[in-house]
Amino acid sequence: MKDLTPRKEDLNPIEIASRDQIAALQLERMKWSLAHAYENVPFYKASFDKAGVHPDDLQSLADLAKFPFTVKQDLRDNYPFGMFAIPREQVKRIHASSGTTGQPTVVGYSENDLKNWGEVVGRSLRASGLCPGDILHNAYGYGLFTGGLGIHLGADSLGLTTVPVSGGMTQRQVRLIEDFKPKGITVTPSYALSILDEYAAQGLDPRDSSLEVGIFGAEPWTNAMRLEIEAAFDMHAVDIYGLSEVMGPGVANECVETKDGLHIWEDHFYPEIINPTTGEVVADDEQGELVFTSLTKEAFPIIRYRTRDLTRLLPGTARSMRRMEKITGRSDDMIILRGVNVFPTQIEEQLMTVKGLAPHFQIELSKPDRMDQLTVLCEAAQDCAGEDARKAAAGDLAHKIKATVGISVKVLIADPGGVERSQGKAVRIIDNRPKS
Repeated sequence: MKDLTPRKEDLNPIEIASRDQIAALQLERMKWSLAHAYENVPFYKASFDKAGVHPDDLQSLADLAKFPFTVKQDLRDNYPFGMFAIPREQVKRIHASSGTTGQPTVVGYSENDLKNWGEVVGRSLRASGLCPGDILHNAYGYGLFTGGLGIHLGADSLGLTTVPVSGGMTQRQVRLIEDFKPKGITVTPSYALSILDEYAAQGLDPRDSSLEVGIFGAEPWTNAMRLEIEAAFDMHAVDIYGLSEVMGPGVANECVETKDGLHIWEDHFYPEIINPTTGEVVADDEQGELVFTSLTKEAFPIIRYRTRDLTRLLPGTARSMRRMEKITGRSDDMIILRGVNVFPTQIEEQLMTVKGLAPHFQIELSKPDRMDQLTVLCEAAQDCAGEDARKAAAGDLAHKIKATVGISVKVLIADPGGVERSQGKAVRIIDNRPKS
């Protein structure tokens, strides 16, 4: 793989500023953001008043812990435009969640918000190793989902040539990569595996493609998955993080030269880690739930938003800004099986170590009797054709999950292609247990 480290002179000076400079800027912007939310969003005025706090109470960054949390239900309760802090006529862009798990959450952007969004995504793409003039194959979905259009904003900001292919039509994805020869690809990790399958189906070697870096996000993925993709494509694989409620993609990104966690663009987004049960702020090196406060958003300020993502904060390395570890899972995606906490990434991590299995899987939850049952549905690799080989691979995976996670599972191995492919975010959990 090529060395894609950006030149120091190409970085935004704030990326390598001192921690004191960053903290001073954060405090100034946080004071503005709290006052802006309190004065212009009835929800925040009521929430702050109920908690007995006022924006003037913020005298240090630590004082943010005095302010109440915002959760997804608050956004749903104020659907569609109740969380906007500027007149609707001044909102230049609206995005929304799919609403598959309830009322959609709606977010808005002012003209300045879009400028800032483009800047932080452009910063993320540059940290990934892309330079002005490079071609980017953008396979994130376009539309109300923030992924495709958010990445496109950043690509324009950095000066890339963007191929807005969106998701789906995997045969065409491969054709365009081969014909247009992009340097980078932005895509969910699960859909990258589908693209790899299509390369094999067309008899093409992905290592011969033009791709030098893949920028993967929108779902948790493991370092084992990173190594698998890097080896298959002979390219760098870096992580990008974001969520629509905070901005979209580009809240944090790994630096290609280190790949040791995602640097948070702290001049725009202030992170905290809390104990998911008590809500208390924990030390930077402790794992917990990630909470964000926006520092510059005009149309849709967000104060202490509980993301449900589980990670921990670490000191900066390639940049001065703090890093967050790769997301290990979400507190609301956690499976409690017979008293044991299980995350899909733990299953994926073990699956990647079993010879003879492809990296596609789903988890099915059922209750055939009094006890919950977890079944891992995966598929055989092309070189694992015999029944004995498949039986051995299933036993190996079940044993490794039992030894590392602490639960007994059933493993079913389908033929190659037997696990439903993702066209965007992977559907990892199918819950067939009776509804109480």
